[in-house]
Amino acid sequence: MKIVIIGGGISGCTAYLQLKKHLPKPPTPGQDHEITIYEAYDTNKDTTCDERDGPTHSSTLVVGGGLGIGPNGLNVLKRLDEDLLREIVRGGYVVPTSNMKNKNGHLLIRMDASGDPTSPSELPMHMVGCSRHWFWRCLRMRIPDGDIVTRRVAEVVANPDGRNVVHFADNSPPVEADLVVGADGLKGIVKRALFPEARQDPFPPHYEGLSGVGGFIPADKVKDDVEKGSMNFIIGGNGFFGYFYSDSARSAPHRDSPYHVSEPGESLGWWSTYQVDECPNPKTIDKDDVVRQLRERYSSWKDPVIQKVLHSLEVSSMYPTWTMPPLSTWERHGVVLVGDAAHALPPTSGQGSSQALEDVEAFALFLSHYLRDEYKTVKPNIDVKSVISAAAKPYMELRIPRVQAILEDAKQRQNIKRDMSVIEEYLMYSFLWILGWFPSYFAKAMKAVFNYNIADEVAKVLANNI
Repeated sequence: MKIVIIGGGISGCTAYLQLKKHLPKPPTPGQDHEITIYEAYDTNKDTTCDERDGPTHSSTLVVGGGLGIGPNGLNVLKRLDEDLLREIVRGGYVVPTSNMKNKNGHLLIRMDASGDPTSPSELPMHMVGCSRHWFWRCLRMRIPDGDIVTRRVAEVVANPDGRNVVHFADNSPPVEADLVVGADGLKGIVKRALFPEARQDPFPPHYEGLSGVGGFIPADKVKDDVEKGSMNFIIGGNGFFGYFYSDSARSAPHRDSPYHVSEPGESLGWWSTYQVDECPNPKTIDKDDVVRQLRERYSSWKDPVIQKVLHSLEVSSMYPTWTMPPLSTWERHGVVLVGDAAHALPPTSGQGSSQALEDVEAFALFLSHYLRDEYKTVKPNIDVKSVISAAAKPYMELRIPRVQAILEDAKQRQNIKRDMSVIEEYLMYSFLWILGWFPSYFAKAMKAVFNYNIADEVAKVLANNI
């Protein structure tokens, strides 16, 4: 089978590794699956986010700032490659606790950010925060240079009668493929192949009126103010602020383990939001003006960490918040979408990367199962398109409801990042303070997300179809 993956970010690189791991070898001797990634921007594994010339929407290959990987996403990585999991954790920081505080630093809710152990002998797996670039680089290092090509895709044609066709912006010869995996984000090209009758994107992404900004400060400036192993969310009537240690101490004995909390390292990552009606252009925006706005907005907040961040404020990353209407399908004639290309989750979900990881593992497992069944027929020429469609059907039936539920929950929490009146602010504090007395309420919802095992769910679907 010839496979093309469009997009060399986290989703695309993980899709490559999952397909390489799970796809059964063809029965014909000397044949094997051919997988190539096409990415519009620099694909060198040593590229840093500061060296790239490209936009910072979510489909970008390397983007500044950090992300959180929940236990459900970490377990996907563990099943894929335990060495990969350890490497990603080693470059980030384990956070078993999430704290929600008011603008004066008073604790409102304390939440467990861990999954339940999968066996009596295993410790709970915690959430991990790391830079997006580090996560990507750990994946990219495992892909041969010859299998990832820097080339911008202009169009993908989903062909019902033969191989799909990928056209390039530089007018180089088109490439044919049995399977095209769209991992090029919510503004990507591949999505349009699913709806060829539409002149424009029928499911355009929507800018939410909020843009995130973030940066780092030395951890020693805040070591007495930030609890070890904590992710902190500070809310007020005129904004939102978050911070957590972004790396572990190099001397920590378990700094590569998602089951242990290490001593913090050298930096603390912070992020916040600001409201702006029109989506800003990250390449032309006046970052000095953004700094001025942040200082004006948060100067009266009493949280000591926020004040120390404001004192030495330097914005190093920016990312507009986008959502996308639910797509009517994620597949057409062997063109399949994963990650942000299929669904865009706002940062409040805390599940963007984890859901992309679940997507690619689910599809790889379904495709491997149906392909293995087809190989058993010992036909000289199998119908690859029908196999892909057969795998895509349960993939969508399993994934769409879960992603939609996470999206709806995130939308409800998104509003706490917007300006509100004084009365609304203190009603919010009171409500959250009361909920803080019932930690099991939050724990139940978070555990349902964190304990989800996509591989087990795929196995259940396949067992029921026998």
